[in-house]
Amino acid sequence: MNVLAFSGSLRQASFNSGLIRAAKELAPEGVRVEQADISAVPLYNGDEDGNNKPAAVAHLAQKIIKADALLFATPEYNYSIPGVLKNAIDWLSRVEGSIFAGKPAAIMGASMGGMGTSRSQYHLRQVLVYLDVHPLNKPEVFVSAAHQKCDESGNLTDEKTREMIAKQLQALKEWHDTLKG
Repeated sequence: MNVLAFSGSLRQASFNSGLIRAAKELAPEGVRVEQADISAVPLYNGDEDGNNKPAAVAHLAQKIIKADALLFATPEYNYSIPGVLKNAIDWLSRVEGSIFAGKPAAIMGASMGGMGTSRSQYHLRQVLVYLDVHPLNKPEVFVSAAHQKCDESGNLTDEKTREMIAKQLQALKEWHDTLKG
């Protein structure tokens, strides 16, 4: 199973990109996690929304089409989804063929605050449901006090959180198998 993972942060030492790096290490047998690069996706402009999508959007669209499942690691900015992640999703949702439809997905997030991105995850879940993505309900991964659970490079060091991510990836694999079975 190929999982395409999106980090909602472009920061070099992003805690959320660190969650994805941990997911790559913790993926169950038969599961491969690849991180998508959304840094080159331009701001959405409806005037450019025709047959000639920007190259970064077309490249990501092909990766989504080939992916068996999706993984989102989102920070929380002002109680919601970071603009860079929402922008990438907005562009990709306009690619012909409803490329998100039917894909199973898991959502996780890390923040320095006490709620561990719960509000942004719920907003992201609403967006994904509209796109006909099938978000995994449980287990949820809300990483609070991420600055105490990650090193200075954003790499996850907390063993309990690593266990939660491993459980979520196993559940995503099972959810994929259920949906595709």
